[in-house]
Amino acid sequence: MKFRKLQILLIILGLGFVISTFHSCSSDKNDLVKITILYTNDTHSRIDPFPPNDVESPNIGGFARRAALIKKIRKQEKNVLLFDAGDIFQGTLYFNLFKGEPELKLMSEMKYDAATIGNHEFDNGVEEFSKQLENANFPFISSNYDFSKTILKDKILPYKVFEIENIKIGVFGLGINPDGLINKNKFGKTIYNDALEKAKEISSFLKEDLNCDLVICLSHLGYQHKNKQCGDICIAKNTKYINLIIGGHTHTFLEEPTRLNNQDNTETLIVQCGYGGIMLGKLDYCFKTK
Repeated sequence: MKFRKLQILLIILGLGFVISTFHSCSSDKNDLVKITILYTNDTHSRIDPFPPNDVESPNIGGFARRAALIKKIRKQEKNVLLFDAGDIFQGTLYFNLFKGEPELKLMSEMKYDAATIGNHEFDNGVEEFSKQLENANFPFISSNYDFSKTILKDKILPYKVFEIENIKIGVFGLGINPDGLINKNKFGKTIYNDALEKAKEISSFLKEDLNCDLVICLSHLGYQHKNKQCGDICIAKNTKYINLIIGGHTHTFLEEPTRLNNQDNTETLIVQCGYGGIMLGKLDYCFKTK
């Protein structure tokens, strides 16, 4: 069965309020299959909400409200995928004391489908990260970090394909250049491969060889950089097959997606929802049979 992308509906959800919403696909529902993408990034061990005296985000963020909202959405929507774009770790005493265990266990309870690796996932080294992976019921995906010479060998996926109602969704992940950012002792013998070149390679493979209907990049590169480092905008403009980039690292709040034409002159969307669990992103893709 062949599908084509019909319509994209964006909803960015604050934990407790809706910024913008579109209620349904504008076509006969019998003709459509809707895939709902939920996403987070840069939680930074913010398990509890920000304290009441926080200047910017009093009493919001954290895991409990997110979990309740995800549960509510899953009751409303038939086909839901939940992703995270990295930096799950570091930022509160929970990480200092428990090294990532509660974060991954709670995400497992929320039934995340996949996450990519942020730079702070290396804060306690690859060995400790490997231990903490035992607490995750979901895969970590990284396409440009080569872990073949580390304890993480065979524990991190280069990509994953999800199939929902005959629609194939290919997902890959990109991590930031560790040079000057991640302690070499923590990064260990991990090999960094150029993010843009790997994005071209994996997205082409997912689209051309595996015939994915939707290609999603989980990116911890950052939205955009002033130096020559390639961020999400750079990836979008210089590749052909990526439909959606779920970004992280720069803590960017995007109330609507950035829409850019790629090398194939088709549209790539970039989304990111800040940090600390303040927002939960929701994006609906609707497919119609030809």
